[in-house]
Amino acid sequence: MVLLAGCASMPDSGDVRQVGSTPRADADSPVRVYGVRPGNDEEPLDLVLGFLEATTSDEAEFETARQYLTRRADDRWNPSAETVVLAQAPKVRVERRSDPEGTGYDVVLSGRQLATVDANHAYAPDEKPYEERLHVARSGSQWRIDSLPAGLVLGESDFKRIYRPVNKYYFAELGPDTGKSAVGKDVLVADPVYLRRWIDPVTSTVKSLLGGPTNWLEPVVRTSFPSGTELKSSHLRLDNSNGLRLQLSNAASGVDQLRCHEMAAQLLFTVQDLSSSKVGSVTLEKADGTELCSLTREEAEGYAPDRINGEASNQYFIDQERRLVQLDNAGDDPIHVPGPFGEQGADLGSVAVARDERTAAGVSHNGRDLYVADLKPGVERGDSRLHSASGGRDAGLTVPSWDGLGDLWVADRSPSKPRLVRLAGGVGEPEEVNITGLDGGRIVALRVAADSTRIALLIERRGHTTLWLGRIERATTPADPTLSIRGLRALAPQLNDVDAVSWAGGSRLVVAGTESGGVQELSFVQTDGSPGNSATVPGPGKVRQLAASEDENRPLIAEASDGIVRLPPNENWKTVVKEGTAPVYPG
Repeated sequence: MVLLAGCASMPDSGDVRQVGSTPRADADSPVRVYGVRPGNDEEPLDLVLGFLEATTSDEAEFETARQYLTRRADDRWNPSAETVVLAQAPKVRVERRSDPEGTGYDVVLSGRQLATVDANHAYAPDEKPYEERLHVARSGSQWRIDSLPAGLVLGESDFKRIYRPVNKYYFAELGPDTGKSAVGKDVLVADPVYLRRWIDPVTSTVKSLLGGPTNWLEPVVRTSFPSGTELKSSHLRLDNSNGLRLQLSNAASGVDQLRCHEMAAQLLFTVQDLSSSKVGSVTLEKADGTELCSLTREEAEGYAPDRINGEASNQYFIDQERRLVQLDNAGDDPIHVPGPFGEQGADLGSVAVARDERTAAGVSHNGRDLYVADLKPGVERGDSRLHSASGGRDAGLTVPSWDGLGDLWVADRSPSKPRLVRLAGGVGEPEEVNITGLDGGRIVALRVAADSTRIALLIERRGHTTLWLGRIERATTPADPTLSIRGLRALAPQLNDVDAVSWAGGSRLVVAGTESGGVQELSFVQTDGSPGNSATVPGPGKVRQLAASEDENRPLIAEASDGIVRLPPNENWKTVVKEGTAPVYPG
């Protein structure tokens, strides 16, 4: 811990002091940190520095930090209202005497803000200058903070040590498209939040799940927990068999077995994120202690978030003859797929393989036409399903993408009529999708999540291409099939240009992009815009296209300067072929 000495007497103004970020072991270290209470006769600057240091402690209720406050400020301060994340620990300066009598001081906190975490634990990138004021006054014979902003302000290193990302799970709200899902209506969607690492993690995670989805995701998901359901159990832990037992309030007592199993599935996969070993079972109890239902790990597999991907594991790309080829698990000996896309004259520029690997969609090499055909011998390619008025490298149709419902998405980059369309089942009439928040931008690439509720977009504005995530909102009745993309949120805002993106997990994407004036890097980013716990990926050279599986154990595959390359887990990049383009996984 860095300790900064205070001044012998309090000046009217002073130099900026940096709060020391606690130099502890890595974020996963079990070392617990506790604050130091204020000393006798501490001057205001040292008092504020001590308070900020105490807010980085691992105390459940910030007991030590509260000793730096007056009783009135203590009653009003809500540390869970918001957490502001700065690039460095906040700088502190005394700006001036705050009143003519000189009975108090304003102390200014400043820095470069990176993000905020709201009261629902949702992370949001928000880079801008930060400045806030605290007020220090006499409380008896001691200086105390008597006015301060709600919440916490932390440097990024302390934030990463104190908080950890956790995925909560809710069911996709697919509206009139529910019946189209190959796996039924029970599709779980990851909702990432940040929770304090060492403060009763299982209990806090379950409470967060019961509190409902984050504001951004809420319009496209549902929870099976009845409104008002609360946790009556305290200090939840997994038992020796990795089972979780918890008692719920009366609001949940009347649910039937099917709904109870859905609730248990939400809990099991949410709590699983906290454990390195598999959660064995979840048992729910009524408020009176009688059992409501129990769900084993094996039974929960029917709700598993990744089951929507099926057995899809093959990788595909377009060879030098512009035909679609498939790789086996070893990445050796690419073979041409059966059907028209694997034959001479396919003339493909990009391709998307359906998640069941029975059908593919291909865009012609000139970018003007979209075709859909089965991957089996003897079938015809058929007529163009969608035609663009322009073509070429920066116009025409984007690489298509299949959602988990079997629908096909593609954007037309034609300058005269840019648009995003969906083709139901891949063969329906192109249906234009309304997008809120494009602000004159143009979609140049897209990837739809397997759960069919979220879409990653590369949007070009004013000469730069950046990464955005949108919600796929559906009308509530089959009679109104309206589709729209709303809630666009910027991901990876530090990247000045993004060249390629792919889903790489339920709440994770892999991105190839560059910061201003820098070289291209590969990195993972969470769907809330945070870096999560993922490390930067070593690059294989300039990446043009990139594909990952939503099964995080599958290799990355890319089109780079060395051709088609693969990165198996814990290995180095390996060249598959020197000539090839447009690598994809099913989806």
